[in-house]
Amino acid sequence: MFSEEFLSFLPTLNGSLNACVSALLVCGWILIKRKQAGPHKLCMLTATALSAIFLTSYLIYHFHHKMTAFPGTGWSRPVYYTILITHVILAAVNLPLVVMTLTRALKGDLERHRKLARITMPIWLYVAVTGVIVYLMLYVWFPST
Repeated sequence: MFSEEFLSFLPTLNGSLNACVSALLVCGWILIKRKQAGPHKLCMLTATALSAIFLTSYLIYHFHHKMTAFPGTGWSRPVYYTILITHVILAAVNLPLVVMTLTRALKGDLERHRKLARITMPIWLYVAVTGVIVYLMLYVWFPST
């Protein structure tokens, strides 16, 4: 269904999407601290859209491609697996949190949105940043030979 060339591009796309989401989350946080709700909303909706594209790309890749084993040795293995395990667990927790936080904002329930966003934002940022780190460790810093 998908060519190997297309599938081999997806990890780079996924790392790039996570990097963009990370930047948008930080920008969105700064904007709301400055009480710039309109630009904040744009950043957060864009981060949500890019996260949805990431999830779609990630699922396509892993549906067609077996899990990639981490080739690093020594200190890098426990570091990689610690980051990966916390990333995966928090990513699973993050999805419903993002949906609930976004829903509250779009419904105008800003007080409940703010309370939940204080939990969602650091988890989402951690997931996005560690997604970039996992990509770099797996495909750039310790690539399989």
